[in-house]
Amino acid sequence: MTREEKFMQEAVALSLQGMMKDEGGPFGCIIVKDDTIIGRGNNKVICNQDPTAHAEITAIRDACNTLGTYQLEGCEIYTSCEPCPMCLGAIYWARPKVVYYANSRKDAAGIGFDDSMIYEEMKVDIADRKIPVIALSNREALKVFQQWATKENKNVY
Repeated sequence: MTREEKFMQEAVALSLQGMMKDEGGPFGCIIVKDDTIIGRGNNKVICNQDPTAHAEITAIRDACNTLGTYQLEGCEIYTSCEPCPMCLGAIYWARPKVVYYANSRKDAAGIGFDDSMIYEEMKVDIADRKIPVIALSNREALKVFQQWATKENKNVY
């Protein structure tokens, strides 16, 4: 068994544990740096009453807390299922070096976790989306952006 397969077994074990505790769906994730697990997460949507508490998000939060940083450079993510659109966005923001997954998004859709509408919705013009997304005046908000642009001691990420 390869090291990647061993780490994936850890992620899959988390998916089973969370499911059996009724914390959320059957999804688990670990984050590894230098062959050490630094972050763990399973889906906690139900127990946390939080639609963003997916396995990858909880693992990213745990790993960032462990490392004391907001990015995961040099880290590997092992997730029991191909990341959903939200988790994929968070993964890109976290900047790991690689993501390994086991089940595919089609496998997830087969058990009732179908994200195809979200993938499709992201391609649709903002005016034609299923949930109305309406722009209001940005006059005040733009002033804050302008202040950020000229802020001298900002931490660019």
